[in-house]
Amino acid sequence: MRRATRLSLERLAPYLLDIKPHFDAVSGHITPAPPLDWRAVFGNDRPVEVEVGSGKGLFLITAGAAHPETNFLGIEVVRGLQLYIATRIAKRSLTNVRVTASDAVWLLHALIPPASLSAVHVYFPDPWWKMRHKKRRVFTAEFTADCERALAIGGRLFIATDVEEYFQVMSGLVVERPGFHCISQAAESGEPRPEEVITNFERKARQRGETIWRAVFERRDR
Repeated sequence: MRRATRLSLERLAPYLLDIKPHFDAVSGHITPAPPLDWRAVFGNDRPVEVEVGSGKGLFLITAGAAHPETNFLGIEVVRGLQLYIATRIAKRSLTNVRVTASDAVWLLHALIPPASLSAVHVYFPDPWWKMRHKKRRVFTAEFTADCERALAIGGRLFIATDVEEYFQVMSGLVVERPGFHCISQAAESGEPRPEEVITNFERKARQRGETIWRAVFERRDR
């Protein structure tokens, strides 16, 4: 990972969403963090989109700059990548973008209010090839159900991967949910169109001539 000029945590603070357990002073117990309040996070009531696994942040930066009317939250489990992305965001003063170092499966299940998102983006999740490792995959039936719960009616779930087998698993799980309807599906290769917003991983995969499988699902009333 290319090193970005490090900014102080004070400078990065407006772009970081640090989620910590809540200490109940009355009971003396540590409890899970309360559900996210998007107005408190972003300071406005604009639509919110979440990216699961933000990598180096290319999607967040490109989408955030292109759509200032929308708020974006990137979830990246690695703290070092969170700070790297936040540095890139801060240098561009993208006030509509936040990034958190959290487990996306837990965050989506426990902290995101129902029907509060306009989009969820899941791009190139680790396929965990070995059979004994597949339980570590992000995309499960439970994760798909949480996406359905978190998306508002009309919201969209975007998925993409360079692994056809995993794409079939992901898309199969989504179509099984009664609240989702597939509105597009494609296998693409070659250079992306200029208007496409892609990740670093996809850019490199396309440069290698690999095929990308992607689909878009819309959240509909059951």
